[in-house]
Amino acid sequence: MWLSYLQPWRYAPEKQAQSSDGQARCVSERWAPFVQENLLLYTKLFVGFLSRALRTDLVSPKNALMVFRVAKVFAQPNLAEMIQKGEQLFLEPELVIPHRQHRLFTAPTFTGSFLSSWPPAVTDTSFKVKSHVYSLEGQDCKYTPMFGPEVRTLVLRLAQLITQAKQTAKSISDQCGESTAGRPFLSWLGFYSSDTNSSYPANDLDEMGQDSVRKTDEYLEKALEYLCQMFRLNEAQLTQLTLALGTTQDENGKKQLPDCIVGEDGLILTPLGRYQIINGLRKFDIEYQGDSELQPIRSYEIASLVRLLFRLSSTINHRFAGQMAALCSRADFLGSFCRYHLMEPGLTSRHLLSPVEPGRSVSRVRGPRLSLRFLGSYRTLLSLLLAFFVASLFCIGPLPCALFLVLGYFLYAMAMTLLTERGKLHQL
Repeated sequence: MWLSYLQPWRYAPEKQAQSSDGQARCVSERWAPFVQENLLLYTKLFVGFLSRALRTDLVSPKNALMVFRVAKVFAQPNLAEMIQKGEQLFLEPELVIPHRQHRLFTAPTFTGSFLSSWPPAVTDTSFKVKSHVYSLEGQDCKYTPMFGPEVRTLVLRLAQLITQAKQTAKSISDQCGESTAGRPFLSWLGFYSSDTNSSYPANDLDEMGQDSVRKTDEYLEKALEYLCQMFRLNEAQLTQLTLALGTTQDENGKKQLPDCIVGEDGLILTPLGRYQIINGLRKFDIEYQGDSELQPIRSYEIASLVRLLFRLSSTINHRFAGQMAALCSRADFLGSFCRYHLMEPGLTSRHLLSPVEPGRSVSRVRGPRLSLRFLGSYRTLLSLLLAFFVASLFCIGPLPCALFLVLGYFLYAMAMTLLTERGKLHQL
């Protein structure tokens, strides 16, 4: 709401028509006295907003929109020049000798020689600007110019954070595309357990959505453009700052680790590294390597049903452990089919992901077991209900529909088993 008070020209009776090329309207010169007489309304709020934006997660679409709107308001043509002119009027040296002389316009006395030097009087505009600032901040205030070096440094930091946030949003979008493309076809029907070890869980990526990532990138791109217009930043300055703070990606195109140093007990985060983690700019690649059946119940799962299925599968695994091990040890197609369903994939290839001591393998061997946790997912149950509903439209009963689903899954599982075994043979 405070942005509305900064641009009263939007609500003036005589509104200027927008230009034909779609550019923003130029602020009329008749609003220059208003801007200069309310200088702190622009400069103080902008500096306070910068401090807040530097501690904000700019990957969030709402926060990106907030930065975009503020930058768009302050980047209106001719507004920055008016603010800068007001600061020059306030910061111009006072040549009147008596203290607080600027608050009263005193007429010169006519005693003495007219040839003696007379200090120039403060202009009316400068008086109004100083009166506004001193009435709000006091006589001993320390004014921070909006276009001074301190604020310019903060703007450069914000520009660097915007660039990092754009890279983070792009990496999230790429990871979302990879996880979506890597899912088997029947996973959309709930017959394939999602990868719960992923750094970005599929459910979280679905909540963010490709459209939100695209909007975030657009907001940040325009906000960066507006900041460059206001403070006359060139591309070379942004590139140099980005490289200096280590925002470049590594050779594989993945994000680097947060900034840290190696100590006696491992990695120690630097202040920059803590800042990067707090703002979601970088993070450690943490992968769950425990028992997938013992992971916390997710928001897209039915808690009571997951616990019931865990007890049922544990009972089956305990009672038929020997038979399942014998089936998985077979060298024929039946053994491959059982290993595809009962053995946890990628178990032997897991390593400790410590950046200090990489490559140390985890010696953890689990036997074949049955997992029914995927049946406790809302998506799985909804997909089954949808399949039964579509089958009822074609006059197919629940039992034949269930048989068709089981048959279709067995055909799919047989094809995946053949492809998996063929891939292992090629690796050998």
